[in-house]
Amino acid sequence: MIQYTLKCAQDHQFDSWFQSGSAFDKLHAAGMVNCVVCGSNDVSKAMMAPRVSTKDAPDAVPAKPKLSTPASPAEQALAELKAYVEKNSDYVGKNFATEARAIHDGVSPDRPIWGETRGDEAKKLIEDGIPVAPLPFTPTRKSN
Repeated sequence: MIQYTLKCAQDHQFDSWFQSGSAFDKLHAAGMVNCVVCGSNDVSKAMMAPRVSTKDAPDAVPAKPKLSTPASPAEQALAELKAYVEKNSDYVGKNFATEARAIHDGVSPDRPIWGETRGDEAKKLIEDGIPVAPLPFTPTRKSN
């Protein structure tokens, strides 16, 4: 198997795997290699760095980052936001809608909370003027 980075005439870039270099050449000549974005078959190999490994140097291929490691500034910002929310607010579990309403009505002490609720319950909170917002991540659930 061989992986090529390809690009089309519209400059869409994508990766694809082929059984061999000659298999790519045959498919390409038959017009069967298409852009995954626009469908064009005007596709060519893009510039790419080869990945070469030998028996003498098994670690010549750089290690891939762990999936748990943020890969971009946006992922890093989301990880920081998640840590902040989990540290600075109370997890109320599936009682989120009830607790948010109790805080709004002055029955429970005012404090930041997070938890889980159904979409219809969240919509009702918003309709009743209770400020809520979905989190852009799935927080780590805590036990009550």
